[in-house]
Amino acid sequence: MLGVPILVVAILVAIGVASTRADSPALAKATFAGGCFWCMEPPFEKLPGVVSVTSGYTGGKATAPSYEEVSSGRTSHVEAVQVKYDPTVISYEYLLKVFWRQIDPTDAGGQFADRGKQYRAAIFAHDREQRALAETSKRELEKSGIFKAPIVTPVRWAEPFYSAEAYHQDYYKKNPASYKRYRAGSGREGFLKSVWGERPLEAPEQPKATKKKPMSDKSKEYDKPAEAELRKELTPLQYAVTQEEGTEPPFRNEFWDNKEEGIYVDVVSGEPLFSSKDKYKSGTGWPSFTKPIERENVTEHVDRKLMSTRTEVRSKHGDSHLGHVFEDGPAPTGMRYCINSASLRFIPKQDLAKEGYGEYLSLFE
Repeated sequence: MLGVPILVVAILVAIGVASTRADSPALAKATFAGGCFWCMEPPFEKLPGVVSVTSGYTGGKATAPSYEEVSSGRTSHVEAVQVKYDPTVISYEYLLKVFWRQIDPTDAGGQFADRGKQYRAAIFAHDREQRALAETSKRELEKSGIFKAPIVTPVRWAEPFYSAEAYHQDYYKKNPASYKRYRAGSGREGFLKSVWGERPLEAPEQPKATKKKPMSDKSKEYDKPAEAELRKELTPLQYAVTQEEGTEPPFRNEFWDNKEEGIYVDVVSGEPLFSSKDKYKSGTGWPSFTKPIERENVTEHVDRKLMSTRTEVRSKHGDSHLGHVFEDGPAPTGMRYCINSASLRFIPKQDLAKEGYGEYLSLFE
């Protein structure tokens, strides 16, 4: 007789666990570089809604760099922290306020006593909303007059983030005395007190409810069709490029010289990838863009198929091979996303609404 109640309890517990997991909010990520990552962990870890803070390296093209490689300047990575947080508890805007209070935003050559490219400060935005909020917060800080020199900390698109070695994680907890001496000796503590001592940061407010994207964003339709459907719908060239990592000929493809306004979506899944606003003539014979329209829809992967190592880009949902990204593009990003036309479908500005991409009309206002 005891087995039945126990079984029932077990089922109810299992249902409860499943329900809790299903209802739990999705975590968001924020990435900040502010000089030595030891000093950037504590301010974020103590905030309500922050789940974890990881020290690591980002902003460079080498894969999984070591501390030795970064500190010696053999890579272009910077020391950074990646913050995972619950956006229903704490807002990205508040994280930005905390970030600005940890650094000297007028210094482009490093932070405090730490000099070198690995100590440069930066905000790495994971999507368009984060980028807009970061740019706004930067302008507001400049207008405030708190700093007499220009604010030079850049807002960049998020790039692959690599966790630092275990001994760097939570250094301030593992070595409190050493950390305290380092922080004071670097000049960070004194500088921040001199600037912000009389300006306490207010406690975070409950974030406003995030507006849901309109149904027109088609987010539920960004799926990769079955193999049989792919072979039926794609041309041989489109299939070879997107599914077999092929490359179309330069100057003899559909969009290399397209000057019409609109957006480019994945020919397989339909997810938005690039905008004509960010397209430029690179001289390579392939469509080239300075940045994606939706950063999270374009993933990066190491490609060692040729003699040199390159960075392949693929679509997130369709997993389509798109092309490669290089660091020889124009301002403001310095990037060149070299993309195969065969991986893209172009949607003219005047067709965005009827095609279900009406939210992107604001790009052309």
